[in-house]
Amino acid sequence: MDYSVARRRMVEQQIVERGVTDKRVIDVMNTIPRHLFVEAGLQGHAYGDASLPIGEKQTISQPYMVASMTAALELQGDERILEIGTGSGYQTAVLSKLVRRVYSIERIASLAARARKVLDKLQVSNVNIKIGDGTIGWCDQSPFAGILVAAGSPDVPTKYLDQLDVGGKLVMPVGGQDKQTLIRVTCLGDGRFEREQLMGCRFVPLIGEQGWKSDSFA
Repeated sequence: MDYSVARRRMVEQQIVERGVTDKRVIDVMNTIPRHLFVEAGLQGHAYGDASLPIGEKQTISQPYMVASMTAALELQGDERILEIGTGSGYQTAVLSKLVRRVYSIERIASLAARARKVLDKLQVSNVNIKIGDGTIGWCDQSPFAGILVAAGSPDVPTKYLDQLDVGGKLVMPVGGQDKQTLIRVTCLGDGRFEREQLMGCRFVPLIGEQGWKSDSFA
């Protein structure tokens, strides 16, 4: 399979034609080898219009959703970003090419290790990965110019708002266990936040102290 052709088709048909206009995001997604972030048996489906399983009941997000969430952060290039849910590492890799540094939290150690291995293979050196409860953020590295959360929560954890810099943007899915709404929250300063609804979506649950409890999904 010619992955470069599949990748170009993915970007043109799934991302550009659906209205994503951020040129930096488009260019990066034309270069990141998405197939390396899924198991060998699924690599032929890596550029399809769907999320894919990556083990541990987790998924690699649909390409369009990765592009849309990344574009919604309105990145300029010098930001420090917090990512919640390293997962396969694909979204992490996309962010790494667009910002100064990515701080990524993954609660499942085996996924974090696998993602780190692929990122190292691609010589991505501006990503810090920590294993832990992503719902409480990464306080000692805050504030962040952007926070991207790749899991759905009943509401926005207050820890995220506390760790968002003035002018910074938080993008995450919020709602019930079966479906959510992708929202963007912008920190206006003085404890004020602007909240926008972007689109409907469906993500794996954000599990932890300020998200869903793990026994809700037993």
